[in-house]
Amino acid sequence: MTTTALPSSTPRVVLVTGASSGIGEATAVRLASEGHQVVLGARRTDRLEAVAARIRADGGRAGVRRLDVTDPDDVRAVVDRIVEEHGRIDVIVNNAGVMPLSRLDALLVDEWDRMIEVNVKGLLHGIAAVLPHFQRQGGGHVVTIASVGAHEVVPTSAVYSATKFAAWAITEGLRLESDPSIRVTTITPGVVESELAEHISDPGAQSAMRTYRRNAIPADAIARAISFALAQPADVDVNEIIVRPAAQR
Repeated sequence: MTTTALPSSTPRVVLVTGASSGIGEATAVRLASEGHQVVLGARRTDRLEAVAARIRADGGRAGVRRLDVTDPDDVRAVVDRIVEEHGRIDVIVNNAGVMPLSRLDALLVDEWDRMIEVNVKGLLHGIAAVLPHFQRQGGGHVVTIASVGAHEVVPTSAVYSATKFAAWAITEGLRLESDPSIRVTTITPGVVESELAEHISDPGAQSAMRTYRRNAIPADAIARAISFALAQPADVDVNEIIVRPAAQR
């Protein structure tokens, strides 16, 4: 049976990908504290269980699902299971991402491929999994975590910036193509406290990142932006929010 979009004050069923740390963890914690049913998805289930236990201890509702966003069948199965358990899925926060920066002449092709698999294909897999449910329900909200790398390119960021511009473009395309009952938001963080930079293997990029990341804001700053977008009335679609440290230029 077709249903309608939920009022902005109604608790939602929210899937957060990449929820084992950083922005994903902060988003799950904040949304659960606001009364939403959150489902935490990532590959590191031990980390997910720890976050979910903290949410439940604070009175929130949290489920855990092992999730590999690079596997479309896995993403679809997780989303379908959420709908089976809760009757619907209202929001997906496409947060899973990797950032192994390097110069192109370092030829770290495997790392390029990994960024494309997670940052671009992972986003598409999430959209493909939720969209049929949103269309059937008559509403839903897709939130994509992009990056200021979608709007600028610096040495070592060519491939990463390309994936984040793709994420922005895919999400904007979805907004233009979707019925107004499906809201679409791109959240674009600047420098945020996270594990992303810890996975940079290229020494030059590592050194540059230490300087670039001197001024970082907490991941909860991004979670608050997501909360703001979700809390708007059904006829208001927050298309994009860019959130940076005040000192970032």
